[in-house]
This record gives sequence, structure tokens and C-alpha cells, in this order.
Amino acid sequence: MPVDQITYSDKYYDDKFEYRHVILPPDIAKLVPKNHLMTETEWRNLGVQQSPGWIHYMVHAPEPHVLLFRRPLPVSSVTTAAPAKASQLLASQG
Repeated sequence: MPVDQITYSDKYYDDKFEYRHVILPPDIAKLVPKNHLMTETEWRNLGVQQSPGWIHYMVHAPEPHVLLFRRPLPVSSVTTAAPAKASQLLASQG
């Protein structure tokens, strides 16, 4: 399998997820299941190499050789610290 011909996009983001797409050469693309999204084991067995946590989340029918992946963004320490500080402030006022 020509895994050296697999192309990886730069990552792109929204407020909840990190995304990337992976373009497979025709030899590998023909092995992509047509009836379900792939598990991490399945896409790794095709030769796709990326860090853990990526989920094959969508198939774009016109381009089945393009795999669409996403993974949740980490929860910011700012958003987790804010509720604790608010609770402390309320407790000190009560």
C-alpha cells in the first residue's frame, strides 16, 4: 500500500472541535468501507497515521477518498476555574 501517498490537511477548528481531512490514494480508497464510519483500528489498518483521539465522523459522498476527522478540543482551564471562583465568592458573601 502506498501509505507515503496519503495526504493530511492542516488542522482547522470551531468552538468545540479540531478537524482535519485525509486524502487517500485510489489503491487505499477502494478499501474504505461504504456502509459505516471507520473505527480507529480500521483507519490505522489502512495506513492513516495521526495521534490518538481522532474520530472518523463523516463521509462526503462525492469524494469518498477524503476521510473527515474531528476530535474534541480540550476543556480550557479558564472555563473550569471560573465556576469554582464564583462559588468561593458566593460563599464568602453568605
